[in-house]
Amino acid sequence: MRTSPLYIPVLITTTALLLGAPAAADPATSPPTPAEVPAVAATICNLHCDARDPAAATGDRASVTAGVSGRTLVLHLSDGDAMGWAAIDQVRSGDEVWLDRSFDGGGNWADGSRLGLTAAPGGVGGWRTQMYNNDDWNNLGVGALRACGRAADTGAVACTEWARTRWNAANRTEAAATAMMALYDNGAGNFLGGGWWGSAVALSSVIRNVEVTRMPSYRYAISTTYDRNVGAARGHFRNEFSDDTGWWAMAWLDAYDLTGDRRYLDTARIAADHMHTFWTGACGGGIRWREGGTYKAAISNSLYVQVNATLASRTGDGTYRTRASTGWSWFAASGLIGGDGLVRDGLDEAGCAPGGTVFSYNQGVLMSGLTELSALTGDPAPRDRARQVADATTRPGSALTDSGGILHDPAEGWDDCFKDGAYFKAGLLRGLSELDTALSGHPYAAYLDRQGDTAFSRSRNAFDQYSLSWSAWTKPSGPGCQASALALMNATH
Repeated sequence: MRTSPLYIPVLITTTALLLGAPAAADPATSPPTPAEVPAVAATICNLHCDARDPAAATGDRASVTAGVSGRTLVLHLSDGDAMGWAAIDQVRSGDEVWLDRSFDGGGNWADGSRLGLTAAPGGVGGWRTQMYNNDDWNNLGVGALRACGRAADTGAVACTEWARTRWNAANRTEAAATAMMALYDNGAGNFLGGGWWGSAVALSSVIRNVEVTRMPSYRYAISTTYDRNVGAARGHFRNEFSDDTGWWAMAWLDAYDLTGDRRYLDTARIAADHMHTFWTGACGGGIRWREGGTYKAAISNSLYVQVNATLASRTGDGTYRTRASTGWSWFAASGLIGGDGLVRDGLDEAGCAPGGTVFSYNQGVLMSGLTELSALTGDPAPRDRARQVADATTRPGSALTDSGGILHDPAEGWDDCFKDGAYFKAGLLRGLSELDTALSGHPYAAYLDRQGDTAFSRSRNAFDQYSLSWSAWTKPSGPGCQASALALMNATH
């Protein structure tokens, strides 16, 4: 199936204002090396310009290390300066050390990298580069650094993991958003490798992060995404898939809630009206997943309820209220919710028999829609049904939660963080969080916290990028895994 605290801006440039202030720097420690290192011409200036002397750093945090032929490479970060430098210990004459810098999550490195490349002289115990900026604020470049070196006697080359300063990453929720935005393509207005509807999920997670952390640094992604893509395909984020259109409708409703900009609400209306064109009378109703097809996907119909209920709440338009209620009535009678309380993937008009894999997002988006519908109508019944689905989902030993209480999605068996399945948990975490907020006693808070703590401790690298499974680092990071992790961190902030 396809499918914190308020930041005080730093007065450097208009763009720099968007990127917030740093976390408190670690206490200063002595830099590891010689008094003098050859300077390299500055290419990026933020608080300071590239090629600054580490002796002037406001702090020194040894972030990550790597070995090369008996030497140790260390990436040092000064959080208060938003800069870092590379050092090599147990050094021998002629050993080289430098920094790489990436503005796409570590996929490629900019500047030709080898920033501050320098060779150690004889008679020193360690050597280091100058300091270089983590980010390029004037070009909205969210970056990462790594320390690299070459052993003169063996020719071996090694690099540390990618990591970054705590600027815009003072806590795990902000850090997850910053790692997400490191994948943002400012020119295209989408997330690198994220796919069409996946970029909508990622954008929603970024928008909600602004709400929960009050860190405004990445608000620019909203208007950039809209301006770059509103005229694409059929315009206003519509295409031949009802679920794609629904994900984008929710992203623009989130954007409207945050900004109050009417154009986002108008686009959500247009998208919702497009979704309604997929409705047929076959199997008693429901919307088709794709134009020309006969499959009625649970995700499409859950999004239909969610989008219309949210629009009705924001606009007072009875048309959307009616559509949301009608959509839920059909869904409830369709058999898509099985006897175990979990939502199946969909049904085909040929036989109207529900079936398919139990995916996490089918549970969560329905929770979101029913929570919004109850808030709209004052009828607690939809929310009560959402709670039954949530109970079935979060029960240890269920199809989606292991015996230790950790969430898993079937997509963990085949995704690589770049396919559709990597985003599925984002839908569940949002829905479960919204339901939990609406219920007295917050019955799912402990479950959410368990997921957040486990993912943070077991499934995260030094750059705050997350893997597919939250039980362990299992596969490379990518936009889908990061969007799901960001949704999780938003839910537990």
